[in-house]
Amino acid sequence: MPEWRGRVDSGKQQAVTSQSGDAPPAPQREDRILTLPNALSALRLIGVPVLLWLLLIVKADGWAFALLIASAVTDYLDGKLARLLDQYSRLGALLDPFVDRLYLVATVLGLMVRGILPWPFVVVLIGRDLILAAVLPIYRRRHLDPPEVIYLGKAATFALMSALPWLLAGEMDWPLAGFGRAFGWAFLIWGTAVYIWTGLLYLGKARAVARTIPAIPRDSPRD
Repeated sequence: MPEWRGRVDSGKQQAVTSQSGDAPPAPQREDRILTLPNALSALRLIGVPVLLWLLLIVKADGWAFALLIASAVTDYLDGKLARLLDQYSRLGALLDPFVDRLYLVATVLGLMVRGILPWPFVVVLIGRDLILAAVLPIYRRRHLDPPEVIYLGKAATFALMSALPWLLAGEMDWPLAGFGRAFGWAFLIWGTAVYIWTGLLYLGKARAVARTIPAIPRDSPRD
């Protein structure tokens, strides 16, 4: 066996992950699609255009606030249910963080257009994801899955997705407006700091992969 093949196979074993970051699922369960956690992720995906419509077209801030809260709750539940019901899947491991990123990008852009979120935060949050997307070819050239979503990354996303609805609530005419502004800004600053830190951790992982695992020639078959 060529040395690079053995090293890549070893890297593949380390790269296979589950939705929760625990032990990888059994091979026969990886390709399941019709699971409750995947259904919740798909439901959140459908909610993205609805959120933009509520924020930018009809400006129904109360409904947009409720949708953002519901999205945060279902994001929490899909990981819990995957563990509780033993419904890990490769699709879920990819779909859940993708929907998280999509919701985050849609929300920060919507709030920026509304003048609620300052543009420097938008540049930092979206720029971090664009930089990480740019290093994904490092894994593809080695036939590796993208790195697992680490706990701090989920915590940062949860903090941001908790902050954004309350920033919106802070602009609404209701008794909790003051609380919304204070809570929203506190979680936004904390979540952004952790989001940047986890981005640096992901970049460090990509650099380690690039240095220790050789790229597979283009004409080599994928396992």
